[in-house]
Amino acid sequence: MRIIIPGGSGLIGRPLVDRLTQKGYEVVVLSRSPKKVLGLPKGATAAAWDGMTTDGWGELVSGAKAVINLAGAGIGDKRWSAERKDLILDSRLNTTKAIVKAIQEAEVKPEVLLQGSAVGFYGDRGDEELTEESAPGQDFLADVTKAWESAAKPAAEHTRLVYMRTGVVLSTQGGALPKMLLPFKLFAGGPYGGGGMWFPWIHIDDQVKAMIWLLENDSAEGAFNLSSPSIVRNRTFARTLGKVLSRPSFAPTPAFALKTALGEMSILLLGSQRTNADKIVEAGFSFDYEQPLRALKDVIYSEK
Repeated sequence: MRIIIPGGSGLIGRPLVDRLTQKGYEVVVLSRSPKKVLGLPKGATAAAWDGMTTDGWGELVSGAKAVINLAGAGIGDKRWSAERKDLILDSRLNTTKAIVKAIQEAEVKPEVLLQGSAVGFYGDRGDEELTEESAPGQDFLADVTKAWESAAKPAAEHTRLVYMRTGVVLSTQGGALPKMLLPFKLFAGGPYGGGGMWFPWIHIDDQVKAMIWLLENDSAEGAFNLSSPSIVRNRTFARTLGKVLSRPSFAPTPAFALKTALGEMSILLLGSQRTNADKIVEAGFSFDYEQPLRALKDVIYSEK
């Protein structure tokens, strides 16, 4: 059974591809530079695409088990200039529209589209508990995520559609955690701002496990919050990280300093999303890493 993964060479895509091929799936990773996608496991190949059209790969969607859309420019890679914000949005909308077009044109429709999304959909919501039924937020990330999901919506006329609203993925291979580790290693770690914001996190293994569960569970449809059921406030996460590293965690980074250094992008560190994971748990999924202490120990000391 074939699975198409735009953006399959990134932080989440790499371990996902490994696990899918171990389960016997044939995986095709779509990339602008397929020759640079090295180290793919047996059963996986890379195919070229321009991120905007179905040229050269669209026919692969017909008869496929699934399309898993992980494509899009990195949210936290660079400061948010007007040009960067346009790239963040356009890279998601253009790729998703091309995927939907390929599904619409497929003679044999894929069984499911797993659509990338993020808890940023909800915006900065303080202590409000956020379920999949909660309204979207009002900031830039919320607008991007809402538009990203809306671009995928036409696919629901042709296949099962799942939105994966992912929290902060814990992995030493990329994403937010390596950036968080540095000040702790320099004995200058601590919470961001006042530390009272909620921090929705998920272990990389649980992220991959949840995606495969959504892939293989035919009754799973619509939006799912992919974050640990035991999310904590930022100050608690920082204290736990310090404990795991045997480093102090009492040096907070003031909110004004983050806003000065990062500008609008500081919302990535200062925003609060108290996400609720009941929907996926009640549907039958079980997290292997529910507590941040166990998750951080495993990621930092066990992850290859």
